Amino acid sequence: MYKKLGKIDSGILLIVIFFAVISLLTINSAMTYIPASNGNLVLKQGLWYLIGMFIVLIIMHFNNEYLYRNAYIFYGILNALLFLLLIFGEPVHGSKCWFQIPYIGSFQPSEFMKIALMLVLSVMINNFKTTYNDPDIRVEAKFIFKTFLIVLLPSILTFLEPDTGSVIMYLVIYISMMFVGGIRIRWFLILLAIILLILGTVLITYSFNSDLFMKIFGTKLFYRIERVMSWQSGESMQVKNALASIGSAGVFGHGYNNTPLYFPESATDFIFAVYASNFGLIGSIILIGLIIIFDLKLIKLIDKKIIMPDKYVLVGIISCLVFQQVENIGMTIGLLPVTGITLPFISYGGSSLLSYMVMLGIIFNISRENSSHKYKYKF
Repeated sequence: MYKKLGKIDSGILLIVIFFAVISLLTINSAMTYIPASNGNLVLKQGLWYLIGMFIVLIIMHFNNEYLYRNAYIFYGILNALLFLLLIFGEPVHGSKCWFQIPYIGSFQPSEFMKIALMLVLSVMINNFKTTYNDPDIRVEAKFIFKTFLIVLLPSILTFLEPDTGSVIMYLVIYISMMFVGGIRIRWFLILLAIILLILGTVLITYSFNSDLFMKIFGTKLFYRIERVMSWQSGESMQVKNALASIGSAGVFGHGYNNTPLYFPESATDFIFAVYASNFGLIGSIILIGLIIIFDLKLIKLIDKKIIMPDKYVLVGIISCLVFQQVENIGMTIGLLPVTGITLPFISYGGSSLLSYMVMLGIIFNISRENSSHKYKYKF
């Protein structure tokens, strides 16, 4: 089996090990403000990392070809789970985002839907590009419509949970992959215009007639926009306390396991604030430096002569990780709105971490020496 797995990119693996150590240390520090009823999150996170490495080996054993061939099956199963979640899911903080599994924990299908979308879109773009060298506008429009429907279905199901952060991630993945797929710029401009029109209508209604807004869009969307507006006005308690903790940390921090202020979701959404308050400017530079090196290593893989499906799925992974990194750290320091997006490989969470480990397995397959061959068929 080892021979079949081939060579693992040691540079990427080493950085992930550093991420694991930082994650466990910071989660342990965040436990100061987390109820004991939640259990030992450090032990749980360590277990998810071990399971994740086993999943990486399984993915490398089957290779990416297996994932592409079964992409639509994965996509269908996850859509079914998202639908069942709306019916049978138990609300947590007002959202039905997780299945509660006895003795194991929670399972969040939307985290794995990101990967399913990457795989399906990779197959669709690859087949389209190999079929049409220079497609006319009608053919391209039909293709865009099909891919948009693929993204629209899970977006609606996820939005109804509600989980706005994951919906944003679906769109980021879709736009980045379609852009690299060579779709004409005019379609992106049309999409931008549609998004601006929808956002403008929603915000104008919210600003001038809140009662009408709640009648049309419901109270859940109203409170989600309220959350964004509280960030803009600087009234969010989470952001205020996070900024105070980070700002007072100085160059070397308050010291390990010494987070001066409380803020909700300290082990998940706001884990960077815990880390920065403990280790200060120096520690923050080290973590951000590791993140940048990791991302650059992934970007460098695109330059290699890899097959097209791998290129597209790699772009999806990079866009997903980079957006989450920027959004999570940005919202922690008050530059971006709070969306509930976690910091990849660092924040606590079984479903999110395992989804990143699935991505890592795909990355290792792409980086292996034997990934430069060409598939002689369509998926």
